[in-house]
Amino acid sequence: MRITAADTLVTSPGRNFVTLRITTDEGLTGLGDATLNGRELAVEAYLREHLAPLLPGRDAGAIEDTWQYLYRGAYWRRGPVTMAALAAVDTALWDIKAKAAGMPLYQLLGGASRRGALAYGHASGRDLPELLDSVRAHLADGYRAIRIQSGIPGLDSVYGVANSAAGGGERYDYEPARRAAGGAARPAEEVWDTRAYLRHMPSVFEAVRHEFGPELPLLHDGHHRMTPMQAARLGKDLEPYDLFWLEDATPGEDQSALRLIRSHTTTPLAIGEVFNSVHDYTTLLQERLIDYVRSAVTHTGGVTGMRRLLDLAGVHGVRSGMHGPTDISPVGMAAALHLDLAVHNFGIQEYMRHSPRTLEVFRTSYRFEQGLLHPGESPGLGVELDEEAAARFPYTPAYLPVNRLTDGTVHDW
Repeated sequence: MRITAADTLVTSPGRNFVTLRITTDEGLTGLGDATLNGRELAVEAYLREHLAPLLPGRDAGAIEDTWQYLYRGAYWRRGPVTMAALAAVDTALWDIKAKAAGMPLYQLLGGASRRGALAYGHASGRDLPELLDSVRAHLADGYRAIRIQSGIPGLDSVYGVANSAAGGGERYDYEPARRAAGGAARPAEEVWDTRAYLRHMPSVFEAVRHEFGPELPLLHDGHHRMTPMQAARLGKDLEPYDLFWLEDATPGEDQSALRLIRSHTTTPLAIGEVFNSVHDYTTLLQERLIDYVRSAVTHTGGVTGMRRLLDLAGVHGVRSGMHGPTDISPVGMAAALHLDLAVHNFGIQEYMRHSPRTLEVFRTSYRFEQGLLHPGESPGLGVELDEEAAARFPYTPAYLPVNRLTDGTVHDW
């Protein structure tokens, strides 16, 4: 079975997605997610100009050879644009292979290791009453693990906190990448105060634990904003509230920072949503400085790249916690769920529901029941693309915010 075409599609049903569709001479098609939030067109151009022309005529079943051909053969390795483009090709080829076998992808990855993947939702509030209402709404929606993000007194906007009350549960419209009227977008600038954040968050978790008890798994995302010593302090301060994990406490570039954090707190640590290769994790895994890997299939070389990372993590007793916000398309989410079901060292899966508009474009077979996600039994990934619906939502420029400290210094967002 040979590849006959590789086409890219950019659509924006509420937010921007980049999708690769590979077609074979037997009429089978496969989809891959290449979305890189705020840099979508860079990946689309890499795919269209550099990878797609290399694919026609290749054996669609030679997934490992194609992965190595595109990774090693390019000379310029790694990086978010390169690895997202490679991920799209790899995922689309796995989709085709599983469709040809008449199986859901997880069966080709070794079969199911569990009934479903525990998912966590995103509860947030500008103040404590709004946050507690959001947690209640998520529990009513069936979530059995909750990420806690709270507004900080004195700050107008904070990462992970929706601009209005959660109301009926999971918000469909939370998207930090901002759009401007007329298509002329620039990053919004937000103000940040780490000391205010460190003072406030322990009281937030104390209140949540008091309201919902000790059994509910609670997670928190620091979003790369702390120094190693600040992160060590927060991890220590949050120990009484038994977090499932503290995520992205410091910027990911300096892996030695995790040594200091680890030496000061027993709060479990997760990192990696901005990583794009197994090589980004080598020190962290070998020295057991983290408990969960946070990469996405979409940004880490696809199913092949992510499976390598998870296998290495498993050797060192580290579990998966794959990135799954709404800027991962349903194609990327489905690929993650097949891995979640198959790998032994699964930990938890991030899950933000896509909007009805997004699910009109990407028709999915995965399901969420009693706090667990399952990829479904459709052959392949279980996602189909409606091109007519996609055409109704053209690309709109959008950028993630920029952070500044109270004195105007640019800081990590």
